Amino acid sequence: METKNLVRLSKFLSFILRHEPESIGLSLDRQGWAEIDRLIELANAQGKALSRALIEEVVKNNSKQRFAISEDGRRIRASQGHSTEVELGYEAQEPPAVLFHGTTAAALSAIRQEGLQKMARHHVHLSAEVETARSVGGRRGAPVILRVDAARMHRDGHHFYVSANGVWLTEQVPPEYLDQ
Repeated sequence: METKNLVRLSKFLSFILRHEPESIGLSLDRQGWAEIDRLIELANAQGKALSRALIEEVVKNNSKQRFAISEDGRRIRASQGHSTEVELGYEAQEPPAVLFHGTTAAALSAIRQEGLQKMARHHVHLSAEVETARSVGGRRGAPVILRVDAARMHRDGHHFYVSANGVWLTEQVPPEYLDQ
């Protein structure tokens, strides 16, 4: 399948598996998993041409590894970024000393006052690499990269989790742990 169509399908799966599964009549379990056969059935009923082979291609070729297929191959879920109630079951882990967050200059004033907030999602998303943060921040304009003193946050009792695709997650990042 051509790249443009894979991107479109990836965005559709992100929308369904992270935010509004009910928009096609799908239900996620507590851990965010959906039955692949049911997802295909409901998507096709909505006019989205979806098949197991297409899903597997999106999962395999998504550069950000946004999705995971269960070990038995019957279910799929988004690795993080949900605005729906799910419990992904990630264990708290010690983060690298420094993590990064990509944003834009327009958001800096609020971030300096309030820190990084999870907003409508379950967690604030951080990366271990500057390049990833730059890519994320660049989606809405010229990126601004923030450094997070994750080691100090962790020592101070903040919890960190790492998703299946390597994104670091935390409840919030207070402003005193941020540097530009």
